[in-house]
Amino acid sequence: MTAVTERSAPAARRRAPHPVRAEAVRGFAPFAGAAVLLTSGVMLGGKADRWQGDWGATAALLHTALLILVPLAAAAGCWQGGRERRRRTEELWATAVRPPLTGFLASALPTAAWVAAGYLAGAALALLACWPYALGGGPRLGLLPGDTVAMASASLAGQVLGRVVPTRLAAPLLALAGYVGLALLLRGPSDASHELSPARVVGDAQLPVWWQPAAMAAWTGGLALAAVLAYAARRRATALLPLAAAVAAGVLLVQTGDGLWRHDPLTRRQVCDTSTTPAICVNARYAGLLPQVKEALSGITDKLAGVENLPARWDDLPGGPDDRAHLPMVTPMGWSVVRGRLTDPRQYAWEAAAALDGHEECDDPRVLELDELVEHYLAPSPAESHFDDLYRHGTKAQRAEQRRKEAARARLAAMSGKERRAWLSAYFATAGRCDAEGVPAL
Repeated sequence: MTAVTERSAPAARRRAPHPVRAEAVRGFAPFAGAAVLLTSGVMLGGKADRWQGDWGATAALLHTALLILVPLAAAAGCWQGGRERRRRTEELWATAVRPPLTGFLASALPTAAWVAAGYLAGAALALLACWPYALGGGPRLGLLPGDTVAMASASLAGQVLGRVVPTRLAAPLLALAGYVGLALLLRGPSDASHELSPARVVGDAQLPVWWQPAAMAAWTGGLALAAVLAYAARRRATALLPLAAAVAAGVLLVQTGDGLWRHDPLTRRQVCDTSTTPAICVNARYAGLLPQVKEALSGITDKLAGVENLPARWDDLPGGPDDRAHLPMVTPMGWSVVRGRLTDPRQYAWEAAAALDGHEECDDPRVLELDELVEHYLAPSPAESHFDDLYRHGTKAQRAEQRRKEAARARLAAMSGKERRAWLSAYFATAGRCDAEGVPAL
């Protein structure tokens, strides 16, 4: 009987699951990961029209979501840390042969791993949702390593607090305090507080330098590891090593400041279609939008065939020489463009036609009348018919003004092709000048 018992003991030990595996499969950790995934899905799903189709907007929103997800991860760790107190098994675990640090990590690591996995799963789903509508460039993954470490670090630090603070309210209070703290860092008066925040606001066209994610991981991970060692290690002085690494990384982040970020080189490049006059150029980030823009402007370019003194091209670069006209902005996503499609091609064409005249700062009534006449001919505003109806039934002066406008439109439409091209050429020759004297009367 004794021999059978001795033979079965090793088999039982082999069958017994590892404590970390038990925590990871049957404990609270999977629910924490699911909560992070669900929260990120709700946050991103409610703003899908603002990021689907734009890799930069997707990456920026995933990073900004840490403002909510980091406090959530900390609260999850804190709740896990207070489990033994709620079960009243603290004294029993204190008698275990296992070292305190080993026992702490067996409980803390599964939760940290699950919240990090939940964040990565949410990021993967967001990237997959963006891919069918993506217009240019490629997925931006530079911030994901640092963000994932920040999620795991928040969970570890929260578990330490859950062990120390003897109240069930510790987890919700920590979540609230974490959110307020991160918000205050973002609203701080100096760039230093911004760079130390794992939820720093990032622009759609901003990219981190190659070492920024590693520095952020050292900053957040070092602080969390220092807290863990200070609480559970037998030699608490070892906490000074990760603390020193965190301080060094924090100093590096603060001292570098704006140098941590670089502008996306695609924003300075243009993708052009030179088969039209003017040529049509869009930002390389939105190269996939070029066929739609060309189609939206086809009515204008057809009417401008043979007209002289036109700008060389439309583009969306800031400033520049007089031989360029500005395309309407397509950012931020969710207005002019939603999921890779122009939402209102007529409005887009009208704004592009208005950019051809070059009279933005002119207030001469005759020049403004000519601008409105040419815009009506090239691409009428979608709201023009509404205002025409209002003026037709308005005051006597408004009705007279409307009749005069309609007569001018009719005269321009009745011209022969050669006459109209000559008149439009004379009109575009005044671009950039607040002077209509060079334009022949209709």
